[in-house]
Amino acid sequence: MNKIFKIILITFFSILSFLNFGNTSEEKIKIGLLVPITGDNKELGQLIIKSTRMALQDINSNKIEIYPKDTGSDPDQALKSAKKLKELDIKIVIGPIFYKSLNYLHQVEDVTFLSLTNKTEKLPNNVISSGVNATSQLKTIKKFIELNDIKKTIFLTPELDFKSEVKKGIKESKIKILKHYIYNRQPTKLTAQIEKITNYKIRKQNLADEVRRVENSDLIDKEQQLKKLEKKYSIGNVGFDSVIISDFNESLKSVITSLLYTDVSPKNKSIITFNQWFDQSILNEKNIQPIYYPSINKKNLKNYKNKFYNIFNQYPNHLSLLSYDLVGLIYYLSTKNELDDLNKLFKKKSSFKGKIGVFDIQDNKINHRLNFYKIEDSEIKKIF
Repeated sequence: MNKIFKIILITFFSILSFLNFGNTSEEKIKIGLLVPITGDNKELGQLIIKSTRMALQDINSNKIEIYPKDTGSDPDQALKSAKKLKELDIKIVIGPIFYKSLNYLHQVEDVTFLSLTNKTEKLPNNVISSGVNATSQLKTIKKFIELNDIKKTIFLTPELDFKSEVKKGIKESKIKILKHYIYNRQPTKLTAQIEKITNYKIRKQNLADEVRRVENSDLIDKEQQLKKLEKKYSIGNVGFDSVIISDFNESLKSVITSLLYTDVSPKNKSIITFNQWFDQSILNEKNIQPIYYPSINKKNLKNYKNKFYNIFNQYPNHLSLLSYDLVGLIYYLSTKNELDDLNKLFKKKSSFKGKIGVFDIQDNKINHRLNFYKIEDSEIKKIF
């Protein structure tokens, strides 16, 4: 941990520990925690519980009490556990993790749920999405596009439920795009769609026509021109200078590979994607680099992971980092406001700086101010 990070960390938790002018009583800060303690996702739930314990240790206040309850990754179980938390007079809850677990939480009135989902559509009025949503990511991508004076951008999104979140993010971020394409992840259909989007058959024919023209010409440098044409795969403009791909893992690699097949290279067109959480497998794919994407601060994430490992002898995932920051956020807000008013604060405009970065809170929604990175030559480089 470097010196600057230590100073930031000390300052951060000093503020949390001593700014108690808005809450002078010794009332306990009760935080509910809805996570899967049983079932297929119980290991994820345990990571989040450990992360909140680490947050309590760092805040170092005996005013905070956390009450974990099991969702079993099931909406009915989530409702039962949420009702038990309300019986304990708990007003604010971290969780649930999964979108489907939110189905019945509107029945638990006067309790605010800070869900770890990144979905923002059709949420109950008492649920706030705290995940890294599409709007946060697209605002960061928009900044990159404007800084680099990129004028012609197309958008590619897979045919999945998440596409509606992407469309909402495009609207809310006010990012300018030429066209939004929805593609099928099935390989043969994907390749056909990418060929159509990039006008590949026309550009391929343009090359064949040019080769034939040169071959039938009386040009002095005909042989030289033919050698140059042999190195090309197509001729013609694709009509865009950057591509945003809202996809992940192997599917993302398939889309970029299809673009390469149609002679659209990351070397001459900016390939931008959504937050990849520093997926190490992409580092080994040199042929699809450079790739650009928004993300939480890499250095902060690394420091968090190392500290977590030193305490628990295992590495956390990104959702546990979210829960760590949310404990700090709740404590910070409680130092300035009455505990009963915490749920109202998420309708006001405010900001909070945690390990993940800065949270912007407004209208029952949390957006994240993200950094921007590039993967090139098998290295991750910070752009801003």
